[in-house]
Amino acid sequence: MFVDKAKIFVKGGDGGDGIVSFRREKYVENGGPAGGDGGHGGDLIFRVDEGLRTLMDFRYQKHFKAERGERGKVKCMHGASAEDTIVRIPPGTVIIDDDTNEIIADLTRHGQQVVVAKGGRGGRGNTRFATPTNPAPYISENGEEGQERWIVLELKVMADVGLVGFPSVGKSTLLSVVSGAKPKIGAYHFTTITPNLGVVDVGDGRSFVMADLPGLIEGAHEGVGLGHEFLRHVERTRVIIHVIDMAASEGRDPFDDWQKINAELSLYNEKLADRPQIIAANKMDMPEAEEQLALFKEQLDAVRGDKDYVVMPISSLTKQGIQELLYKAADVLDTVEDQVEIEEVKDIEERKVYTYEKREEITFDIHREDEVYVVESEGIERMMKRINLNSYDAVMRFARTMRKLGVDEALRKKGAKDGDMVRIGDFAFEFFEGTDYDPYN
Repeated sequence: MFVDKAKIFVKGGDGGDGIVSFRREKYVENGGPAGGDGGHGGDLIFRVDEGLRTLMDFRYQKHFKAERGERGKVKCMHGASAEDTIVRIPPGTVIIDDDTNEIIADLTRHGQQVVVAKGGRGGRGNTRFATPTNPAPYISENGEEGQERWIVLELKVMADVGLVGFPSVGKSTLLSVVSGAKPKIGAYHFTTITPNLGVVDVGDGRSFVMADLPGLIEGAHEGVGLGHEFLRHVERTRVIIHVIDMAASEGRDPFDDWQKINAELSLYNEKLADRPQIIAANKMDMPEAEEQLALFKEQLDAVRGDKDYVVMPISSLTKQGIQELLYKAADVLDTVEDQVEIEEVKDIEERKVYTYEKREEITFDIHREDEVYVVESEGIERMMKRINLNSYDAVMRFARTMRKLGVDEALRKKGAKDGDMVRIGDFAFEFFEGTDYDPYN
């Protein structure tokens, strides 16, 4: 089964917790705090493996999670950071954030990789919180949670040559003749519903990968027929072989077919209009094909302009002209390979932007629900998850932070009084004014 789209959940590893510990040795004076920091959680990384061809693995496993870091240790020793988790994907995979529809990365070459979910930082041990006014703090931090999100994987087939054309023009038959691929072939439209790939041996030492892509119809750029399920794979091909039923066995006009298919390609992606294209005039073994070909060439000369379209008469059934078509495709590939490679890398290579990460400015909003004052702030909620609420010193430190942020003052302005309930995220507590105790002052 060919799978070219999958939605999965990814999560970086949580950071390890810092610990509270004190060093007490017989001959060491003023041992003091000795709690180590927790290790960082592992990143979840997607790496391209050229041995994979589909997203089949993601059909059965939809959740991926990296390992968490170790807790801190005594004697100021850090917990070990977790190893990164590597997930293999096939070349040509586009990684999209499901919530924002932002393209995270578009990976095309073997060994390329990208971090899709960063691991959380380790929590600090009590050694980090020692000050001259509080030399023995009972404070440690929990590890930061790893990044988590739903992502969509879309595979765009990586092939040197792509066969395009209306349904039942002979694309699958052509691929089966020139390669070892065995695509399904039937005397009805849309026999091919997923891309088929085959390696073509030209016979002079050259070879290339050819893809038989699902049939295209008018309106495909808007999703009609197989629509985008087909067109996404055309983008990756270096050379297009446009297969046309020159015998008009379906009752359609060959030149009209050629114009409609090219229009769909251009409407989906303007760059496809400039992609090298060879016209394979198929079914030349049938009656009236020669007359139709002569008329087609006249019509093509009238509209070609400065574009160099090459028309190759062939018959997939009798193998007439097949070898000449392969030679021509290989020759065109030799001339466009470097040019297309530069263009593709410029457009789709993972972009690394290095920026200075400023400390996040924490904002909050307060509203009242019945008798409870609710403080909404992503920054404060993340902070609370890292606090050990069983430690009195840690709670007092958090209270001081809330005062500095202006949360206490904002609650008073909203009418909060001693004993009123305040909720921040999953935590609820009583509000008290005038708490002057501060272990740091």
